Amino acid sequence: MSFEVRPCADLPEFQGALMGIGQYFGMEPGGELQQQFERLLPLERMRAAWDGSRIVGGSGSFPLTLSVPGGEVSCSGTTMVGVSPTHRRRGVLSRMMRAELDEAHSRGDALAALWASEEPIYGRFGYGPAAFAGEATVKKGRSAFAAPHEPSGAVRFVETGEALELFPPLWEALARQRPGVPSRSRDWWEFRALAPSHRGGTKRFALLELDGAPAAYAVFRQEQSWEAGSSTGTIVVVEAVAPTVTATADLWRFLLDIDWVDSVSASLLPPDHPLFFLLLEPRRMRYRLGDGIWVRLVDVGAALAGRTYPVEPDVVFEVRDAFCPWNEGRWHLAGGTAERTTAPADIALDVASLASAYLGGLGLAQLAQGGRVEELRPGAVERADSSFRHSLHPWCPEIF
Repeated sequence: MSFEVRPCADLPEFQGALMGIGQYFGMEPGGELQQQFERLLPLERMRAAWDGSRIVGGSGSFPLTLSVPGGEVSCSGTTMVGVSPTHRRRGVLSRMMRAELDEAHSRGDALAALWASEEPIYGRFGYGPAAFAGEATVKKGRSAFAAPHEPSGAVRFVETGEALELFPPLWEALARQRPGVPSRSRDWWEFRALAPSHRGGTKRFALLELDGAPAAYAVFRQEQSWEAGSSTGTIVVVEAVAPTVTATADLWRFLLDIDWVDSVSASLLPPDHPLFFLLLEPRRMRYRLGDGIWVRLVDVGAALAGRTYPVEPDVVFEVRDAFCPWNEGRWHLAGGTAERTTAPADIALDVASLASAYLGGLGLAQLAQGGRVEELRPGAVERADSSFRHSLHPWCPEIF
């Protein structure tokens, strides 16, 4: 059976393609969430899979940049990928991913990235898990800090308009510190990050100021509930961004001390999040770890040259990439460039494994222990591992 995959030509096609995945998440045609995607995802970057005159799947890609060690690179933010249950296991997804990566390559994107709804799907297309992320819940009675804390700044609530001006620079400061942070346009802030939550509950915007200057922000919802006359509610932290040590402690102290709730919960936290070191009893968070952002090297040479390395690398990779054969072969990484070479390889690996190590959160040595990396020259993995590491774990604070 043959299917056609092509960019959406108009809004009805766009809406039909979105329902390829939207049907699994209860998306309503013409609903609020669908309207949000209509604002943020360019029409020509949403593709529909057709079986004759019927749309049977869809996939899209946000135009992004992604922070990487030492800078940022162009990134195709793969999103809204889904196939109708009437057409499962017929090659529709493979056709859509073929179109996605071919288009990303022709645009000159160094990377593609996504959040995987199911782990087994995307490895066969060259995506690798590049970070861990987890969720945590702190009970009010277990929220004490390990060290005495006196607030240095003041927190105030702001409305959407003020948040739209003051929050983006703090997000950008986080991106300069941590790999894995995607760029946000002004429309993204207005119509997504600061827009009313489709999950219910009013978003509140808190700004921390130190010496009168913006230092951190939090976006949170309050889910209230009661039991036997006492509050069992939860503060749901959507985002808490604080680029400095002082601001981090002040912001989280504010969130943990909000009255009339029993707990504070947050998700997508990296495994080295400051809360592990601020709290007296971090074990009580019941942190549950999972995979975070997945990365795909669309252009191996551009991606490897687009980041910096704490230890200057000099390594030849034998890269296997059956889905994007333009990446196949040996790449010499040295002197800030990655170029094709005929020299003997030091390390052999699949492009998905190279993607897993790319942001510096998962080590090549760790991947080698799981059989994902083959050492061809003694000591090569250890040397390359020290070059790829980053001091902070990658953190993508939002699912896109």
